Amino acid sequence: MNPKIARQVYGWLLFTPAALFFILFTHYPIVRSCFLSLFNTPRGNQAATFVGLENYRYLVDDPIFWQALKNNLIYAFGTIPVTISLAMVMAVWVNRQMLGRAFVRVAYFTPTILPMIAIANIWLFFYTPGIGLFDNILKALGYSGHNWLGDPNTALICLMVIAVWKDAGFFMIFYLAALQGLPKDVIEAGRIEGAGRFYFFRRVTFPLLMPTTVFVVFNALINTFRIIDHIFILTKGGPNNATELLLYYLFQTAFEFWDTSYAAVLTVVIMAILMTLALVQFKVLERRTHYQ
Repeated sequence: MNPKIARQVYGWLLFTPAALFFILFTHYPIVRSCFLSLFNTPRGNQAATFVGLENYRYLVDDPIFWQALKNNLIYAFGTIPVTISLAMVMAVWVNRQMLGRAFVRVAYFTPTILPMIAIANIWLFFYTPGIGLFDNILKALGYSGHNWLGDPNTALICLMVIAVWKDAGFFMIFYLAALQGLPKDVIEAGRIEGAGRFYFFRRVTFPLLMPTTVFVVFNALINTFRIIDHIFILTKGGPNNATELLLYYLFQTAFEFWDTSYAAVLTVVIMAILMTLALVQFKVLERRTHYQ
């Protein structure tokens, strides 16, 4: 066999298993969801029938969907900037020479490796009215307690605090790796020129960290739309749908209400939202990104 053809065949043989798995677990579910969204949900002995865009018309008139979408956007734009800023500060802090640096790094990263169910139960103790940690602190300061998860005004904020606490350490690792990979000559040049720490970070370090920031923002955005674990433990979407997020609403629709067709519609819409936000994100951030 011709060596050039042999290399091509060898390459395709290596590529084919990964491609098949990618198609089976990514493209096929997407196509299947789009297909199911055009039918109604089968009931008992009644087979599903084609209804076209009827499910999408129902979605437009569904107040819970719009509430979940609003909550999800508030959740995303409330947690992503705070998480990324905190992760960057933590990375800069543990990148310097300091006593107990390894311990501090481990402490920052520990929440990331804990299961979300365990984290939810820990924070449930913090938020419990009357006997929880936060209420005891308020009582010690002379204030009355508060039903943190039972108040629609604070329930979603409580979930956002948990997300920031858990994800900041994870994103810190990426920024720490990026900081350690910065060109040494650039850092040395800044020191020779007498640039202050804040000025050097704003003018040199932060622009060089933009590729990492693009990656981190994209992953943080995906995380905000796949939140379900601690909602199930802490609020179950309540009170009064104040913490109803899109993926949890999809879970309820598919596995509690058994409305598979409408769940497929929600899946398609979530994918469309993520694709749109990703395109906008890359369009905006790519202009300010400097690749080495």
